[in-house]
Amino acid sequence: MSVRPKKHLGQHFLTDKNICRKIASQFTAHQGCKRVLEIGPGMGALTEFLLEEETNEVSVMEIDHESVVYLEGHFPQLSGKIFEADFLRIDPRKYMGDEPFAVVGNFPYNISSQILFKCLEYRNQIPEIMGMFQKEVAERIAEPPGSKQYGILSVLLQAFYDIEYCFTVDEHVFNPPPKVKSGVIRCTRNERQTMACDERFFIQVVKMSFNQRRKTIRNSIKQLISGFDIDHHFLTLRPEVLSVENFIELTLLIEDARKSKGE
Repeated sequence: MSVRPKKHLGQHFLTDKNICRKIASQFTAHQGCKRVLEIGPGMGALTEFLLEEETNEVSVMEIDHESVVYLEGHFPQLSGKIFEADFLRIDPRKYMGDEPFAVVGNFPYNISSQILFKCLEYRNQIPEIMGMFQKEVAERIAEPPGSKQYGILSVLLQAFYDIEYCFTVDEHVFNPPPKVKSGVIRCTRNERQTMACDERFFIQVVKMSFNQRRKTIRNSIKQLISGFDIDHHFLTLRPEVLSVENFIELTLLIEDARKSKGE
């Protein structure tokens, strides 16, 4: 029995075991966390090698019922740890409890960014994210300031995680082969457990700044600074040149202006 790749789910199954083993080896159990939630395991190509490390506590979450049936038949050691659910629509604590867990996977290209934003919501519980993405997305996440690729996802992930681009995966090792190359990255929770600024407001500032990235930041976030006497050279720049620390400084600047006006 095998599972038929479904286009509407963005399924491209890895067929090269050496690549699967290499991806699994990128998991570092950061901060001592060996509880793993694999998203979209399909037929368990990556799962097999995650389970080879006996100290890993592996659970999997799969939306495709056919894949769930396959996993139940081929991975008896995962009994009770195969969750048929959509990661984007659930509270992961319902399945993983309140203890830390890592998120890994060969993520479907069409929802990989959404998976990362979901992980950001639970960042204090997720010390490591490791997996395969469309190469362009993987590079964007790891990109430093100053390029067109650097954007919302880059800043928000780098604010809370150290990003390492591990290696590139060619198209021919998949069934069916995708039209693009893939990239494996590892995101490990950094020491910035809390920010000097309000984290939600920081995220709002970053998103608004990049929503009109061809404009200066002053024009992009004018809703946030209207009525306040704020003068800083950051406001004359475009968002792609600001580092995470610059965005934190900008957020603090706006917060201080609001406080001084009693808002």
